[in-house]
Amino acid sequence: MAARTSEAVWNGDLLHGHGSMKLGSGAYEGQYSFSSRFESGVGTNPEELIAAAHAGCFSMAFSATLGKNGFTPTSIHTKATVHLEKVGEGFNITRIELDTEAQIPGIDAETFAKLADAAKTGCPVSKVLAAAQISLNAKLV
Repeated sequence: MAARTSEAVWNGDLLHGHGSMKLGSGAYEGQYSFSSRFESGVGTNPEELIAAAHAGCFSMAFSATLGKNGFTPTSIHTKATVHLEKVGEGFNITRIELDTEAQIPGIDAETFAKLADAAKTGCPVSKVLAAAQISLNAKLV
């Protein structure tokens, strides 16, 4: 399997410094700062990129799980919300909420829920983020 890379550069102190992050594929490059991470400033932050990775991974894992069980989804839309919270003297990603809506012809609600949960457990990004509480709200549309 391929190894993937990304890069980050930070200049200055924590509060007034700034940085940039770039995906190895070149598909994204953007700025980040204390303000974009801990307030509502312009730019991205590591948690937003983790949310994008988790939403994408879960959607693909769900599609794979469905396929292995004889279902072909028309669409899967997932939103991941990553919560960064103060814990003791530092910060932790404490929980992640996955909200997904999927159109899957011929599936019943019970099978849908079972396979969505299996995808959450089997998703490689869910596995690496297992220290956080990961919840799933799956809706069949």
